Amino acid sequence: MILLTCSIYLLQIVNLYKIPSEVNIFEGGKKDINLLLPFTINNKLDSKNNILKIENSKNDSKFNTSNKYSLKSKKIGSTNLNIKLLGLFPVKTVQVNIMDRIKLQPGGQSIGVKLKTEGVLIVALSDIKGEDGKNYTPGIESGLKIGDSILEINDVKVKDSYHVIDLLNDIQDSKIKLKIKRNEEELIKHIIPIKSKEDGIYRIGLWVRDKTAGIGTLTFYDKKTKKFAALGHGISDIDTGKLMNISGGEILEASISSIEQGTKGHPGELKGMFFESQNLLGNIEKNTSLGIYGTINKEMNNSYYKDSIPIALQHEVKKGKAYILSTIGNKDVNKYEVEIVKKETQANIAPKSMTVKITDKKLLSKTGGIVQGMSGSPIIQDGKIIGAITHVFVNDPTKGYGLYIEWMLEESGILKNDIGMQKIREIPYFFVEKCKKKIR
Repeated sequence: MILLTCSIYLLQIVNLYKIPSEVNIFEGGKKDINLLLPFTINNKLDSKNNILKIENSKNDSKFNTSNKYSLKSKKIGSTNLNIKLLGLFPVKTVQVNIMDRIKLQPGGQSIGVKLKTEGVLIVALSDIKGEDGKNYTPGIESGLKIGDSILEINDVKVKDSYHVIDLLNDIQDSKIKLKIKRNEEELIKHIIPIKSKEDGIYRIGLWVRDKTAGIGTLTFYDKKTKKFAALGHGISDIDTGKLMNISGGEILEASISSIEQGTKGHPGELKGMFFESQNLLGNIEKNTSLGIYGTINKEMNNSYYKDSIPIALQHEVKKGKAYILSTIGNKDVNKYEVEIVKKETQANIAPKSMTVKITDKKLLSKTGGIVQGMSGSPIIQDGKIIGAITHVFVNDPTKGYGLYIEWMLEESGILKNDIGMQKIREIPYFFVEKCKKKIR
């Protein structure tokens, strides 16, 4: 009996953790919260707010161990709910926000993506043969690591890899100061360049990258703020595997030239092209683990949705039929049927919100399922944007992960909330072009 009681309490603690400290409900909507006894919600709200109605219905089973609370919004505003133990002791406060339903223009267009790194990114370390015939490793000896970004050399802001070469050869064999960024921390390192016997150029034993480019899919843009979101996952460096720190970037119109079908254990790919000097759509301001974000300067309507449509919060998403918008051939956006086979309850931002299965026979015949370049494709259910395609299952390309749209709205700054992160085996679907420069 004691073991059973402890198990119930442990289960409830886990359940409480899953309940977010802040809940968003659109005006006229509702959200259900289930609590195991002896935890309850205080339904005596501040009468001045009068924005929320709480209905409590107990489980009808013989062994009643839970309460179901339906939060029904009445008008726009905010209020707090208190979850209590035995109806007496507060254990958690949940802020409930009632808001206007957000409307966005769904994407689905294939886009070219160009990113400029913040400084230059170290992708490899190497040795240098000096004029005396000996091998030197100044980069390693100075404590530099793969994945570091060089921001400044002797207090001069680094523009690109060519700028690094020019600065080193101006300084020559004098000790230099490097400002680097490692993860989110800025550090100072000191290093002495070595004159290479091979070509007489001063080097510090590094390979760096200053940009990357590829193909992805636009998820949405907001006609009011001109903000956009795409990809649904971050762009990581192809060599280091780390999320790229960027100083900016651009999205451009792109067209699909060919398709490589996905098979078990071998992800497919949309191959496209874009011209750097033409068809600029917008500027990238953020590269996060949940996609790229910025501002757009051109209307991006498609043949299915001429105007903005509502979004659905995660508690409104349901298992079953849905659609994705994606560009599989040339520049035309098409609508394909999918099924939401699983959804997660996420108190904090997490990248794998739901499992999506491609059921559209036409799409399966063309691509085999989800392929590189499709990440960011918006997911539509009951006329609302519920999320975006992010990753594929390595061993089953007909299935992949979707990200709740509200998490992307937070990253874009349109919707505010708390964030968190999880990790699981997957392949991010953004085709990355290597842009490596040698500055050993």
